[in-house]
Amino acid sequence: MKFSAGAPITVPVGRFAPSPTGPLHFGSLLAAVASCLEVGAGTWLVRVEDVDRPRTVAGMSAHQLETLAAYGFKWSTSGVVRQSERSALYQTALERLISTGLVYPCTCTRSMLANDADTQVGVDGARIYPGHCRHWQPGDPVPEKAAWRFRVGGVDDPPIVFHDRIQGDQAQQLAREVGDFVIKRADGCFTYQLAVVVDDLAQGVTQVVRGADLLDSTARQIALVEALNGRVPTYAHIPIVTNPAGEKLSKQTRAAALPTVGEQARVAALWHALSFLGQSPPDALMRGGVETLWQWAAVHWSIERVPKQRSGGAFPKIPE
Repeated sequence: MKFSAGAPITVPVGRFAPSPTGPLHFGSLLAAVASCLEVGAGTWLVRVEDVDRPRTVAGMSAHQLETLAAYGFKWSTSGVVRQSERSALYQTALERLISTGLVYPCTCTRSMLANDADTQVGVDGARIYPGHCRHWQPGDPVPEKAAWRFRVGGVDDPPIVFHDRIQGDQAQQLAREVGDFVIKRADGCFTYQLAVVVDDLAQGVTQVVRGADLLDSTARQIALVEALNGRVPTYAHIPIVTNPAGEKLSKQTRAAALPTVGEQARVAALWHALSFLGQSPPDALMRGGVETLWQWAAVHWSIERVPKQRSGGAFPKIPE
C-alpha cells in the first residue's frame, strides 16, 4: 500500500461518505452540498461507509445513492467505494502500524473501563484509556479476542495543530484529551478512524468537508495519516443542524428522510441547505428547477460565507 506524501496536487479531490444506517436527511444534504460545491471542477467521490457492518441496513446504500441522484448530484465515474469490501486494505495498514510499534492489542472490555476509577472522560465524551495493555511490544504474543489501539504519545508531547477552513485554528493534545484509541475492535470490525484515513489516502482525497460533529476526530485522523506517511488533507467542518430539542439530526434522533418525490420539494430542500450554509440564494430560485439552482450555486459558492460555528441551529420546515 503506497500513499503519496509529496506529489503536487493538480486536481482537488473531495468526497461525501454517508453510512447506510438510515435514509439521508437534511444534515446529510448539507454535507453533500458543501463537499460537492467546494471541490468545484475537481473530483467529487461518493463512498459508502459501511465498515460497521452490524449497524448497516440492507438496501440502504442503494436508496441513498438514488436520493443523491434525485437531487442532481453527479459523482466520479470511477464508481462508488464500499468500505465493507476493503478489509484487506485496512488489514495491510494495521500490519504496517504493528510493525512500527504504533499499535498494540488490548483485552480490556468496556465494562472493565467503566468501572475503573482511574479513567477520565475525553473531549468527545468517551473514557480516556488508562493504558493497562500498553506494555505490549512487536514480537510479543497477541492475545485472543483483542482489540488494537493506536499509541498517541505522551502527555508532554506537543498538541496536533491544524487550521480548519471554517472553524479556524484547532489544537488537541491526544494523550490528555483522547487517549490511545481503538482502530480494530475485538469483534474484528475496523473502526471509522482507521477506515476513513486509509480510504482518503488510497483515493487521493485532498480536502475533507463534513459536519462539525466530527471536528474532535480530526486530530486522531491526522495522527494516523502521519503514521502511514500520507499527505494530510485540508479540513472544513460545517455547522451541524439540530432538531427542535437541540439534538443533532441523525437516525437515532429520528431525523426525517429527505423528500424525493416532486421536484419542488427537492428544490426547496436544496435552497434551504444553501441558505443554512450562508450562501443566500435568491428567493426566485425556489420557483425554478434543481438544475437551475445547481448552476447558480456553482457560480456563487464561497466557503468563506459558511457560518463559523459548530451548530447552526434547527433545520427549516421543508415541504414534502
